[in-house]
Amino acid sequence: MRRPNMSQLLHLSALWFYLLVPPLLCDNRFCYYSPILEKGKMFKLIVTECPPDELCFKADGRYGNHSALSARGCMAKKDCSQVHSITLKGTAYTMSYSCCDSPYCNSCLGLSANLLFITVTLMTVMTW
Repeated sequence: MRRPNMSQLLHLSALWFYLLVPPLLCDNRFCYYSPILEKGKMFKLIVTECPPDELCFKADGRYGNHSALSARGCMAKKDCSQVHSITLKGTAYTMSYSCCDSPYCNSCLGLSANLLFITVTLMTVMTW
């Protein structure tokens, strides 16, 4: 197995710096945003900066026992863990919201899992 060279290690360090340092320097939290979408619809997640008093959220919209909708974004802490009904295209759904308080924590995978995957991938590529 080949050892990474200094340039590769510098690129890896820069990536970690880019991903971890900005959220630590600000009071604002970075989260993913997506509008309310039907499950299975593809939407490129957008990074959004939440106000200091808001957390990241993931929403799940259910029609009976079927998970049919999803959404992501920022939400006031007092509104987390809500459940309420919405009507979309004439159909009533029950939307439930769950919040998290770390940067990008409302992705499909957890933040640490994403960073671990990125790191392992980069290290694997660098050693080939």
